[in-house]
Amino acid sequence: MKKTRLKTIDRILEIIGKSHTITVCSHMRPDGDCIGSTLGLALALLDQGKEVTCWNQDPVPSKLRFLDPDQLIQPPRPIKRPFDCVISVDAASIERLGTAQEHIANRGTLINIDHHTSNTRFGDVNWIADKEPSSGELVYQLIREAGWKITPRIADCLFTAISTDTGSFQYPSTLPETYYAAGDLVKKGANLAIVCDEVYQSYPLSRVKLLKRVYNNFRLTHDKQIAYFWLKQEDFSRTGATASDTEGLIDHVRAIEPVVVACVFEELEPELTRISLRSKDKNVNVSDIAGLFGGGGHPAAAGARIPGKLPTTQRRVVAAIRKALDARPS
Repeated sequence: MKKTRLKTIDRILEIIGKSHTITVCSHMRPDGDCIGSTLGLALALLDQGKEVTCWNQDPVPSKLRFLDPDQLIQPPRPIKRPFDCVISVDAASIERLGTAQEHIANRGTLINIDHHTSNTRFGDVNWIADKEPSSGELVYQLIREAGWKITPRIADCLFTAISTDTGSFQYPSTLPETYYAAGDLVKKGANLAIVCDEVYQSYPLSRVKLLKRVYNNFRLTHDKQIAYFWLKQEDFSRTGATASDTEGLIDHVRAIEPVVVACVFEELEPELTRISLRSKDKNVNVSDIAGLFGGGGHPAAAGARIPGKLPTTQRRVVAAIRKALDARPS
């Protein structure tokens, strides 16, 4: 572990040691890494005798509720007394905390732990490790450096975080250390049977109906190097699907052999679109593409929210992807 990273971890542990009331929060529209790393850290802090509040503006997705049987993650709410410390995990900007940001203003130190390249370093202390494949691995490193016990429940949370953000260890971002961390978490009691069944093999019928519409409506362009599809409000109303059912849908078109970049356009409002981008080529950095529209993420996975008319948004984004593909070295 690099000296600068050790110094940052030491600083974070020093702040935690002096704090009693701590809030752990993360980004809206939570995914596996968000929920797993948030809960894993919150449970570890509870074991250290801290008074812990755990917030997310959006509900825990149904397939991840097994990690939080006690409903530790709650919607943000007004708190009269200040927090000694607030820890943001896996959020690239303070805006991504959604409604939580207005309730953490009365605080001591804000610690920002994240692995997104586009992180805005909004904390008083920032541990941004953009080479790491997941925030779950950062929390694992923090707990190890602190010498805290990793219980089976914490191991379930962190294994889920690491597994989901590496595409079950398939993405190129996966490092040798990632396998070590996962193996150690299994040794510490992570229940692979339960995690794999709940996360990967227990999809609701509504998601399958949504996937059917994806397969019927996706489009290929630019010599089949770009795949994209729309998720509009009527798709959700007709299938009964929710936003949490969209997780992983993009991988189905990303996996098509000629495709280099996959894109999902999700209609949030009549003139607001959420885009998700995935790249299979290290020479096409989708974080840079998302950055053109005010978003960000990782070189291989990124997103943004874009105001404007839906057809215009589609034209602009597809044009930006084409430009990035054409700029690759021959």
